[in-house]
Amino acid sequence: MSGRPAPPPSGIRRPGPARKRRVGWKPVLFGLAAVAIVAGVAWALLGSRLLVVRSVQVTGAGSQVSRAQVLAAARIPAGLPLIRVDTAAVARRVDGIRQVQSTQVSRRWPSTVVISIRLRTPVFAVAVPGGYALLDAYGVNVRDSARRPPRLPLLQLAAGTGGAAGLSSLRPMASAGAAVLRELPPRIARRVAVVSAPTPAEVSLQLANGAVIVWGDASRSAEKAKELALLMRTHASLYDVSAPGTAVTQG
Repeated sequence: MSGRPAPPPSGIRRPGPARKRRVGWKPVLFGLAAVAIVAGVAWALLGSRLLVVRSVQVTGAGSQVSRAQVLAAARIPAGLPLIRVDTAAVARRVDGIRQVQSTQVSRRWPSTVVISIRLRTPVFAVAVPGGYALLDAYGVNVRDSARRPPRLPLLQLAAGTGGAAGLSSLRPMASAGAAVLRELPPRIARRVAVVSAPTPAEVSLQLANGAVIVWGDASRSAEKAKELALLMRTHASLYDVSAPGTAVTQG
């Protein structure tokens, strides 16, 4: 017998040296493409001159607050990358304008910032030296007026309260009174001449004809409004609906 090993059966190969694994080119290509896309987007948003602030649109401005006032408060530099505009910070700055109640700021691609403002609406007039302060439903002094605007109720001051310096103390009164006015039927609300609210639980209204409505606190407002509408058919001088179900009239 020969010392040489027998050849392997036909079709069977002897194990040879380990073959090197071939790295696929597709994953590498896709990875490079993803990096390039991310870099391109970052450049477009942060470094390109294409997606920068070129205009600021203001909606809701009017005679109380001009577009120029809003832009001055917003302080958005032209040419700033649109992605870098801090919309929340811009809104806070515009909210600092006394006549502005709320602000919304948004980006409109590719190059516009939109500032939408909601102005405060006067609800009451308060007598102050030299005229009237016009307050909104939150007690904020929207503006001053030499004359009391027609159909704007007078907010009656509590004892020891008054003057322009004391307007901040009227905010609880204004909020309570405004809440009652919102609940009144429009035909009655238009006739209110004076609102008194020494405390939020002691709201009363005086109509243009001198009749008085004792409302009380803000609870059960829908019931009070319904009973008041029925009671006013009696043409009394006083309507007390502070306790719904036991409302009374006088005179």
